[in-house]
Amino acid sequence: MSIDQTTLDSIALPDELRTVVGDFSFIDGVPSLDSVSSLYDVLDLLRGVEAFLVAMPGAALSAMRNGVRGIGMTSTATVGITDPRANSTSLYLTPNTDTTYAHAFLDLHADGPVVIEAPPKSLCVVDDFWFRYVTDMGIAGEDKGAGGKYLIVPPGHDEPLPDGYLVRPTPTFTNWAVFRALEGVPAIKTIKIYPLAKAADPPPTRFVDITDTPHNTVHANDFTFYEEVDAIVQEEPLDSLDPERRGILAAIGIVKGRPFAPDDRLRGILAKAAPLGAAIARALVYQPRDPDSYYYEGSSWKQAFVGGSYEFLRDGARLLDARALFHYFATVITPAMAAASVGAGSQYAYTAEDSDGGWLDGAKDYRLHLPPGVPAKNFWSVCVYDTQTRSLLRTDNPYPSVSSLDPKTVTNPDGSAEVYFGPNPPSDGSANWIQTVPGKGWFVMLRLYGPLESWFDKSWRPGEIEPVAGKRS
Repeated sequence: MSIDQTTLDSIALPDELRTVVGDFSFIDGVPSLDSVSSLYDVLDLLRGVEAFLVAMPGAALSAMRNGVRGIGMTSTATVGITDPRANSTSLYLTPNTDTTYAHAFLDLHADGPVVIEAPPKSLCVVDDFWFRYVTDMGIAGEDKGAGGKYLIVPPGHDEPLPDGYLVRPTPTFTNWAVFRALEGVPAIKTIKIYPLAKAADPPPTRFVDITDTPHNTVHANDFTFYEEVDAIVQEEPLDSLDPERRGILAAIGIVKGRPFAPDDRLRGILAKAAPLGAAIARALVYQPRDPDSYYYEGSSWKQAFVGGSYEFLRDGARLLDARALFHYFATVITPAMAAASVGAGSQYAYTAEDSDGGWLDGAKDYRLHLPPGVPAKNFWSVCVYDTQTRSLLRTDNPYPSVSSLDPKTVTNPDGSAEVYFGPNPPSDGSANWIQTVPGKGWFVMLRLYGPLESWFDKSWRPGEIEPVAGKRS
C-alpha cells in the first residue's frame, strides 16, 4: 500500500508559491537561492512586527522615562506633578483633565530598596519597567487609603529588611510610580520617596511642576522604537522578561550584553516593521475584532481591559491583541482598573465612531446624550483625544473635556446631560462643548468615578456620538 496523492499534496509545496508577502519558487520543495534570501527578509519583517506588538509595554515606559528626563525628572526622589491638573501641553497617552497627577521613576539599581510614603485618600500604583503590576498604594492598596510606607525591593536583593514596611519585590530595577490624590496638590506634595538606606534621615522629595513644560512620553512608531526597547533589555536582568518575548527580540538582534547594531538590510526591514506594527495596533484600538471589546451589542463603546483581567488573561491564555490594544493608547496597569467594583475606583468607555459607524471628524458637529442617573458616585467626565498621538486633543482650550465637577457644566431637569463636539460652539451657548479641529481625527473617553451598579448590569448606557445636521453657530 502506498501513500495516496492527496496526502502527499497536503505536505508538499508547489514549485511556485504566491503569497501576500511575495512570490517564491521551489525546486521539488527546496527554495531557490533567490527565494531563500527573500524568505529570510519576510521572516525578519514578521519578527519585527511581532516584536513591536509584544514589547510595546516596555517601549511605552522607556519613552516616558526619556521624555521626563529631559525636563528635570532625573532621580528617584524627583516627582513630576500636574498643578493643578493635566492639560494638552505635552504628549501622554489618554490622561484625564480632572485630577492632579504625579509620577516618578524609581532607580533601584542606584538606590537599592526604595521607600514610598503614599498620602492618605490617594490612588497610587507602581508598575515595573515592562509595565507589569507591582503594587497599589492608597485606597486600592494594603493601607486602604490611610497612607502607608511601601518598600520597593529590587531583584536579587537578599539582605534582611526592617519591619514597619509594606514590602513589594519587583523583577526590574527601574519602576514607575504614579499618584493621584483626591485632596489635590497639597496631598500630592506629602509624598515621600527615598532610599531605605537613608530612612533614618530621609532627604526631601523634590517636586517639579511639569504641567506647562512641553515634552513627549509616547513611544516611537519608526525604527527608533527598537532602540527604546533595547535600552530596557540592556539595563534589566535577563529573567525580567519571559523567554518567548526575549526570543522574539533576539531574533531581530536585541540581546542583553550585545550592541543592537543591525546591518543596512535588517535596519531597512525594521524601519518597515515598526509602522506596520503600529498600523495593526491602531486597528486593534479603533475597531477591535474581539466581541468582548464592546460594552453593548450594536454599540461602538469599547473597553480598554478586554476580558476584565489586568494581566490580559482569558481561560488561561494571554490575550495578545488585548494587551497591545491597551498599551497602544493607555497607561497604568492595576487590578483596580480592570476589576468591577461598585462605588469604588473608576470605569472607562471609549469610541472613535459616530452612530452611523463613521470615524469622528474634527470638521463636523456631534452630540452625546448621557441619560438620567449617570452611574458615578463621585463624578463623570468626557475627554477628547487626538487619534494620531492618543494624547489630549490640542485646541484653544488646554482642557478638552466636560466634567460634572465643573460648576459650568449644565444638566437637564431629569439629570441627563448633553455634550457637544465640533469646531465651533453651539449656537445656544451651551457650556457642555468640546472643541475639535478640522482635518484632525479624534476619539472620546467617558470616565465614571465611583461607578454604580447600573453601569455593571448595563441598565444604564451612554448614547452614541450622533452627527448634528447643519451648522450650529
